[in-house]
Amino acid sequence: MIRKKIYTLKPGLAIPVILLLSVFQAGAQVNQQETGVKREVTLYNPYKPSLTVIKKMSFLPDMIDTVRVKPDFHYEVSSIPFQPEYTISQIKAAALLPDPLPKLYKSYVNVGFGNHVTPLAEISITNERSKKGAFGIYGRHFSSNDNIFLKNGKEIYSGYMDNDASLFGRRFFKKSTLEGSFDFTQKVRHAYGYKPEIPDYNPRKDDIRMAYYNIGAKASFASANLDSSEFYYDFDVYYNYFHHSEYLFQHNGGIDGIMAKSFKGFYVGSGISFEHYNNSDSTGIDPEFIASVSPFLKKKTDQWNFKLGFQALIDRSSILHLYPDVEFGFSIVPSYLGFFASLSGKMERNEPLKVISENPYLVSDQFPAFVRQGSLFRLPDTDHKFIVTSGLKGNTGVGGNYLVSATYSVIDRMLFYSNIVFPDTVPLRAAGNYFLPISEPVNVINLHAEMNGPLNDKFSFKWLANYYSYTSNLEYAWNKPSWDGQFGLKYNLRDKIIAGIELTAIGKRRQIINGDRLSIKAGYESTTEEMPAHFNLNLNAEYRYSKILSFWTRLNNISYDRYYEWAYYPSQRFLFMLGFTYSL
Repeated sequence: MIRKKIYTLKPGLAIPVILLLSVFQAGAQVNQQETGVKREVTLYNPYKPSLTVIKKMSFLPDMIDTVRVKPDFHYEVSSIPFQPEYTISQIKAAALLPDPLPKLYKSYVNVGFGNHVTPLAEISITNERSKKGAFGIYGRHFSSNDNIFLKNGKEIYSGYMDNDASLFGRRFFKKSTLEGSFDFTQKVRHAYGYKPEIPDYNPRKDDIRMAYYNIGAKASFASANLDSSEFYYDFDVYYNYFHHSEYLFQHNGGIDGIMAKSFKGFYVGSGISFEHYNNSDSTGIDPEFIASVSPFLKKKTDQWNFKLGFQALIDRSSILHLYPDVEFGFSIVPSYLGFFASLSGKMERNEPLKVISENPYLVSDQFPAFVRQGSLFRLPDTDHKFIVTSGLKGNTGVGGNYLVSATYSVIDRMLFYSNIVFPDTVPLRAAGNYFLPISEPVNVINLHAEMNGPLNDKFSFKWLANYYSYTSNLEYAWNKPSWDGQFGLKYNLRDKIIAGIELTAIGKRRQIINGDRLSIKAGYESTTEEMPAHFNLNLNAEYRYSKILSFWTRLNNISYDRYYEWAYYPSQRFLFMLGFTYSL
């Protein structure tokens, strides 16, 4: 243990003692260096400072304040009204801008090809969007060039061809519109469906070829007023030249129109029509005309509507016909359920261009044996004496529509067709592949139902069905089914992929051979052919690569059995096509 003593100097002696010690220390160091004496100090215990343990006291302050302060506030508000300066400026009228119009492409090309050597070509060229008018040209070609096997195992050419072309234009005026067109239609068919039992009948392709074409022109001048209270008019003038052969043709021209105007809460007007027909001399038919006038009065509100009118018509035999034109309807549940009924009538003109769309295989008038038996240029007009219709229609509530109706018609000179088979006079086109008309009075009941609408944002559907009942002096309504139907489903994925499926069905039919007046007069016995019910499936799909280019495919006439449109006329059956469309 080391003990040290500390001495304290008085303030007056501190300085002299420090100086004396400094001199002494300096001298001592010199003496030690000179004498070489060394001294060592050994410390046995290191110095360890320590603190004495002190007992601390702990206490908490008292938070209770015995001093109370009572605040005393006094304030005063002096309000001064603020009067801002303002100026009045005119507000500009709101501009209602229309939605931007989609781009209008000036041309459209559709090209495809399928089995049975089936080309398709379609083109449309128009001007761009204009406030002055529109003009363009349209053309279409569709044909088939293949053979088909008949029931007797023989192969025969069954090709056909449809050509259509139109040059059209339209001019807009302030309160009216003027438009016109030049049109061309060509149809070529081959009468390949002869009776299989006839021996040694091997017609050449040109022998059974039937060609028709029609050249026409039309001009129309109509009112462009959108207000129903203004005077409305629409007049058409037209001309058609129908050609079958060098000696068989027809000129047809006429005018028809309508005029109407609101008068004391009613809409009053009348339609007029005049048609003139001039046939070639070889037909032996004098010029004919049909004229009619059809005044009417109608009114429509949100809850009901009606129409009162009639048609007075003079046919080509100068006989006057009067047809009613009455309509009535009212809303049971607005937009969802409505009732309608009508009583009407009409004269259906069986002109050649219309008839060949139904049956292009009528025997030609150039053969003396058939010339006065009612062939293509001698068909009587069908007189629908009156037609009564009633039903319900409306919105389904999910974006679609429906219609249910029942119709009763009294018809005079309704057209049916009979195959003619004269085995001993094959050169006279009587092998079963040509037809003669049968016209008879018929009463027809038709029950009709249809519906369409979306299923969701991608799928939509449509379907319709008909039931027919015929009452006449005929044993059957030849080639008329007792029912038919159709169902279609469409798929649309953002207008990029579009596909569809369609199922059609037609009921059982009966066809007659040698049931016309000429065959009966010649002593040939009539026979019938039964056509079973037929179901047919069609598929189509389109992929729109861009707004101007798309690719498509079609599969038509997918069925289990072969379909016969007419007796002895089997269809080509399955048709598969591929193509593309392109717009400029």
